[in-house]
Amino acid sequence: MKNIQQLFKIAQTAMQNAYAPYSKFKVGAAILADNQKTYSGCNVENISYPCGTCAEAGAISAMIADGGHKIKKILIVSDGKKMITPCGTCLQRIKEFSNADTEIILTDAEKNFYHYQIADLLPQAFKEF
Repeated sequence: MKNIQQLFKIAQTAMQNAYAPYSKFKVGAAILADNQKTYSGCNVENISYPCGTCAEAGAISAMIADGGHKIKKILIVSDGKKMITPCGTCLQRIKEFSNADTEIILTDAEKNFYHYQIADLLPQAFKEF
């Protein structure tokens, strides 16, 4: 199983490959899925804002395309100085593919790791009808 340092390196590599010419703010994400594989994503901006793609969305798409179903852990890193949280849309995406035990790991510039579960970050998530 991948540990947090391995996920961090995967997310950091993805972040370095981000396409962020407009915001100049790069983000990377790494997922450990239920199939024990890892997936990464980076933000990809588009001049036709807001048509870009978040790092979390890219990593989730890669997981689903490869046959993964659930996120066991997701680590998100940015090139900013402070810890960032996923946007509301990405929190709902994470919720869709997680369970109560899914670990959401956020980082800051000093490589501190902050551990959350989806209920901490999105307490009133949409649920199935």
